[in-house]
Amino acid sequence: MKKYDHQKVEKKWQETWEMSGLYTPDLNSANKKFYNLWMFPYPSAEGLHAGHAFASTGSDAFGRYMRMQGMSVFQPIGYDSFGIHSENFAIKVNETPQEMLARTTKNYAHQLKTLGHAYDWTRTVTTSESNYYRWTQWLFVQMFKNGLAYRKSASVNWCPSCKTVLSDEQVINGECERCGSKVEMRQLPQWFFRITDYAEKLLQNLDKIDWTEKVKIAQRNWIGKTEGINITYKIEDTNETVTCWTSRPDTNFGATFIVLAPESPLIDKIITSNQKLSVQQYVESSAKKSKEERIEEGKKKTGVFTGAYAINNLNGERLPIWVSDFVLAEVGTGAVVGVPGHDMRDFEFAKEFGIQIRRVVVGKNGDKDEISRPEQVQEKEGKMMNSQILDGMDILEAKVKIMEYLVEKGWGVLETNYHLRDWLISRQRYWGPPIPMIYCETCAKKGISWLTQNKAKLHNDHSDWEHAGWFPEDNLPVELPKLVDYKPKGTGRGPLDDHPEFYKVNCPHCGAIAKRETDVSDTFLDSSWYFLRYPSTDSIQNRDLAWDPDITKKWLPVDLYFGGAEHSVLHLMYARFVTQMLYDMKLVDFDEPFPKFFAHGLMIKDGAKMSKSRGNVVNPDVYIEKFGADTLRLYLMFMGPMDGYPDFRDTGIEGMRKFVNRLWGLLSTASDKDKTVPEEVRRKLHQTIKKVTEDIKEYRYNTSIAALMEYANILKETNCRAIQAIEPFVQLLAPFAPHLTEEIWREILHKKESIHISTWPTFDESLLENNTVVIPVQVNGKLRTTLTLSNDEAQNKDTVEKKAREAEAVARHLGSQTIKTVFVPGKLINFVVKP
Repeated sequence: MKKYDHQKVEKKWQETWEMSGLYTPDLNSANKKFYNLWMFPYPSAEGLHAGHAFASTGSDAFGRYMRMQGMSVFQPIGYDSFGIHSENFAIKVNETPQEMLARTTKNYAHQLKTLGHAYDWTRTVTTSESNYYRWTQWLFVQMFKNGLAYRKSASVNWCPSCKTVLSDEQVINGECERCGSKVEMRQLPQWFFRITDYAEKLLQNLDKIDWTEKVKIAQRNWIGKTEGINITYKIEDTNETVTCWTSRPDTNFGATFIVLAPESPLIDKIITSNQKLSVQQYVESSAKKSKEERIEEGKKKTGVFTGAYAINNLNGERLPIWVSDFVLAEVGTGAVVGVPGHDMRDFEFAKEFGIQIRRVVVGKNGDKDEISRPEQVQEKEGKMMNSQILDGMDILEAKVKIMEYLVEKGWGVLETNYHLRDWLISRQRYWGPPIPMIYCETCAKKGISWLTQNKAKLHNDHSDWEHAGWFPEDNLPVELPKLVDYKPKGTGRGPLDDHPEFYKVNCPHCGAIAKRETDVSDTFLDSSWYFLRYPSTDSIQNRDLAWDPDITKKWLPVDLYFGGAEHSVLHLMYARFVTQMLYDMKLVDFDEPFPKFFAHGLMIKDGAKMSKSRGNVVNPDVYIEKFGADTLRLYLMFMGPMDGYPDFRDTGIEGMRKFVNRLWGLLSTASDKDKTVPEEVRRKLHQTIKKVTEDIKEYRYNTSIAALMEYANILKETNCRAIQAIEPFVQLLAPFAPHLTEEIWREILHKKESIHISTWPTFDESLLENNTVVIPVQVNGKLRTTLTLSNDEAQNKDTVEKKAREAEAVARHLGSQTIKTVFVPGKLINFVVKP
């Protein structure tokens, strides 16, 4: 028997598959479609690491299984090549992004091909190519024309290292999710998308999609719907009012102060002269802090009194109005009514500044004493006290009662609040699609904009921003010029702002000299629609449309999306929002892009997260060269649950290569001369078919492979090489070891067509019950062999002991004296002998 040459076999079949177009379905004529998609990678390194291999192989294995189920599988691949990840890597290697990507994308393609993935390489997408980002810009224009894009000055997250703004979703524990730098706050003019218009639909639709539950929970929490009320208070000795949103109006009789966000425009209108300087100083210092710093739990509360008072309509009491940075302008109304007896944050603030704390709720413990300690703060359950019309009520009953009362009196308006904020889309970097907007000062002075000349289709109220002078660019693409001086400077404007040859244009409305926007859009806009583009890349219409309507209607939405949970509130949320907007525009006929999404886990190495600093990043190329792609694929899928944290160890992959060698020895000796399949093999085969089929459906690849290993052991023990026992086994292996199985299928079993379009084996229900049992045989507790016996035989000690002693692997260890024999009927036998 010749040795298995993985390099020769894998190269041979990779070339054969590509030349034959095996993985290139006819999208027009396909009947049973299955769109199988893995999140495309950032080509922001020299190549893929084994974490990519782990995730992409999980997706590929399922696609191969579905193809053998008779589905026309479309499995495309591409590169999320625009954005800060790629730009930062280009800076690191001292190249332009264009130069860097020309090299890295070739290597990524080579690696994905050597892994044996069944991608359709005729329909790729690269987001930094102008024939793609033309349509990303078109998408921005559609947002604007539908009233969903706006520009305003805002306090934004700023990464001093990346030298650009970040959306809230890109700030993790006060740090940049890309580089880990501490985030600062800056006041800058930015473009936003009104994702908050879709908050309720994004929330409600989670109930109808089949997603990994932890991802749905993350999205629900990020959207953060809360029912409440806006309560308006008159400000003493002024004509001004302050409106505070609260989800706990039942405690309003316990209100003792009001706090404004430092950004509140109300401050300048109500501040008293003797407090003006201290308030201004506090506002300036707050502007330097990140949002995370401002709302950090347990942080010492800071603030300053404005000198003004509001009046509580319920009891006529004066509420001092303070300014504090723990209140954010974009949350609720940017003003909070303080109830320190029943909110821990308010309690900490009141204690810090000596503000009165009043109890209006008594808990189950019956404590009615003055609240002076944190553990006395009653935030959740209890009954009302010191609250006039609410006394004695449960807090939930009281909440309903007081809401009705406040609305009836005209003091409050019911309001649903969301944690979700509008999507900050601007980036002050070079490597991205230029935002396709033009500003004309001439038109601005006349109050003219595209929105004054046209009616937006989805959002018609534009009173919240100064849109005069702004017009969309319809002549797309706005091409990104090639720059040598592309590095960010941290001035709050992007590199394109230094190039008048780029930004000087004529106004599309009046023809006067105007200025093109010099920010680029967030990379998550690029990836918010790429799944729509794949099926249309080779369509005759794709030059004039972002996607072919007929192909899209046939192939979308995606049938299975495979990716990381770390994108829960970034890419996955944005893609859902964009799809829902397109649905409302009647450009697609579905409102969820990924009805089924599986979140894979995170692979680690030797018990630790992979990182360059630890020196434990796994390069798949090294293992493919040494052990073969099929060995790597099998090991990656066998390490642990697909949604867990499997631990890559070199000793493990060495063991898997030994298994592959055993498989080759077993399968390459299949013979049609051997017509006899032992009963135990037949039963084990059908049990294995059932087990592997069910486990693959649930992405339990590790247990699928374990079942295949068990079956291989049975074949070896029985010396069965019958085609009837081998052929379905090879098919079950095919999703995990595509090269080895293709070689066996075509060269040993002499099949004319690829195994990967063969029909998946089925099982016979009547053969699933075990008439046999495998009994481990131990000597001094160490396994020496196993016996396959009938159920009746396995219950008989004399029969089991006799057969065990006859086994050569046992006999040589028994010696002359056996102290005792431990027998568990149907389970095991253990001989205890003298050493």
